[in-house]
Amino acid sequence: MTITGPDVITTLSSIRDYIRWAASRFAEHKVFLGHGTVTPLDEAAAIVLHTLHQPYDLADSYLDSVLTLAERQQVAELVERRIVERKPSAYLTHEALFAGLSFYVDERVLVPRSPIAELIAERFEPWVDETQVFNILDLCTGSACIAIACAYAFPEAQVDAVELSDAALAVARINVDKHQLAEQVELYQSDLFEKLPAKPYDIIVSNPPYVAIAEWESLPPEFHAEPALGFKGGEHGLDLVLRILADAEGYLAEHGILVVEVGSSAQTLQDMFPEVPFHWLEFERGGDGVFLLTAAQVSAYHQLFTNAL
Repeated sequence: MTITGPDVITTLSSIRDYIRWAASRFAEHKVFLGHGTVTPLDEAAAIVLHTLHQPYDLADSYLDSVLTLAERQQVAELVERRIVERKPSAYLTHEALFAGLSFYVDERVLVPRSPIAELIAERFEPWVDETQVFNILDLCTGSACIAIACAYAFPEAQVDAVELSDAALAVARINVDKHQLAEQVELYQSDLFEKLPAKPYDIIVSNPPYVAIAEWESLPPEFHAEPALGFKGGEHGLDLVLRILADAEGYLAEHGILVVEVGSSAQTLQDMFPEVPFHWLEFERGGDGVFLLTAAQVSAYHQLFTNAL
């Protein structure tokens, strides 16, 4: 498949031209979005501006700047790769934005896109007193985007980030070093809580694998470019979520909270535990399927969670 040709390079000249052209091509070829952008125009702007080493909030007055022939070729090649390879653009640019921060990403980790970013920006208010947050745990950290965003939001807190995958941990280390947070963010290779130190956490937050196998198999190609380990949550999607619910009691501080994203498996979880008062968080910028439980609630239903394993 050839998306570009000599006419594109010779006819189109400005940043605006290439954003419009790329958006039209993405719509024409029905690329799947949902990895940080929601419209073909947003996807086009992200790819074009990244290729030109320009900020995503570039002033409108610069959009009519004329690209060099070399820049035009680079943009056109990346647009063609996005269409032909059906990979999320973050894998092509090796950059994703999360909570207003830039992260290195590649095929070893999922592309950051959790609505939990909004909760972190609000410092988990009103659920915790930010002056009393000393230890935070991020389970299934992947690129470490949640852990690092928490470190920025709570500069006095220690953040522990857990990941089972060796490959994902390597990416997490790149990002911890990139943000110069090695003294505040500690990475652990562990199967959930297994190798963690014995200390109480004021916030436990997780975006674990939560997609049922049948649902994963039907996802668009862009999702299958991501590591399957980050998606598959077993037959009903809740294998890891149930383990987190069952074991969290021993790691939560007295006034701590547990925040877990379960996405499309939210209704399955609620149906499994109709008596549990999951607080389903609402987000102004979109997203759902994230629940919050207090330490007292986790303790009250501990036996119920354990029995479900």
